[in-house]
Amino acid sequence: MDEGNVLTIAMVGTRGVPAAYGGFETAIEEVGRRLVERGHRVIVYTRGSEQSDRTYLGMQIVHLPAMPVKQLETLSHTGLSAMHLVGHRKPDAAFVFNAANSPFVPVLRMRGVPVGLHMDGLEWRRSKWGPRGRAYYRWAEQLGVRTADALIADAPGIADYYRHQFDVPTELIRYGAPILTSSPGRDLPGDDVSPGGFHVVVARFEPENHVLEIVEGYHRSSAAKPLLVVGSAPYSAEYTQRIEQIAASDPRIRLLGGVYDQELLDTLYADAYTYAHGHSVGGTNPSLLRAMGAGTAVIAYDVDFNREVLGGRGWFFGSPEEAAAAFESAESAPEQVSSLSLAVQERAQERFRWDDVATAYEDLARRLSEGSTIHPSARSARRRDEEWAPVGSAS
Repeated sequence: MDEGNVLTIAMVGTRGVPAAYGGFETAIEEVGRRLVERGHRVIVYTRGSEQSDRTYLGMQIVHLPAMPVKQLETLSHTGLSAMHLVGHRKPDAAFVFNAANSPFVPVLRMRGVPVGLHMDGLEWRRSKWGPRGRAYYRWAEQLGVRTADALIADAPGIADYYRHQFDVPTELIRYGAPILTSSPGRDLPGDDVSPGGFHVVVARFEPENHVLEIVEGYHRSSAAKPLLVVGSAPYSAEYTQRIEQIAASDPRIRLLGGVYDQELLDTLYADAYTYAHGHSVGGTNPSLLRAMGAGTAVIAYDVDFNREVLGGRGWFFGSPEEAAAAFESAESAPEQVSSLSLAVQERAQERFRWDDVATAYEDLARRLSEGSTIHPSARSARRRDEEWAPVGSAS
């Protein structure tokens, strides 16, 4: 690449790389390494990594600490990252992930660093946050709108939200789906569990992920294939107990806890008969993309985010009764399951490509470096009073 076209791009506000946690980290790893392959310099701010290497897949890694407190971990690390960034060579553009980190956007911009802020999903709707946490996220959203040079939405529904609430444009940049052409073939948990012989759900035990409705619905169903439940509850003890009580009364339901072996997770996605997806407040969810990329038919909670990602290809539920009907319908229609499995993987291959995602970030970084910004029109934006709800919401 011609030296004049090389960009220095900073990635701020996540746990960083190697990716071992969630969607943001996976996006940074997949996008960052592709940008490096295209000749750009990528700086990733990282916390809590077991590795101390200063480079990873060609990316420059800056390790900084964070306060080990749920409410302050992200903010403390992002604050240190912003201070480090402005004290060193100015990048051509910075991507800050998570609207909660918006207080540090003005710090970067005052030092002449153009910022694209990835807004994530509707974080203030998550049950793990109390009233103060939800109020903070709503305030941070508005601050981010008013101060960033660009806002990134990962789903059309999130873009609609910011258009409706603040009348501001966003950059629609999706996540990519890892495509599995075959199962990794790891041993499945349980002697009676075989490929194609179980349903699986992978989610944190939080009300907005509707694991309880999935488990309760399955319990009410006549499904013969066992349900494997992967996940844990970092914050919701009472919610977890309700799930555990149902599972204890039904030998078909197996609680596996958290599974952090990525190859085993891929095996569970790829070998499942169906994947049950209950997430409702995010945008384009990486777990759903992972199931689609593995070629697994989906039973999804009925909100527009999930319908849009799937292109309507799947079963949808909004209550335990509807979840029960979906499990029974899937088990009675193996040909339909096979057809949907092929259809969702084809959609993942066509619509959710990491190469396309990297191109979108590269294009935005270049435009930001050349002075593109929504700031003049968005700096006085105010939230509309009326409530916004995603189309097709079952809640």
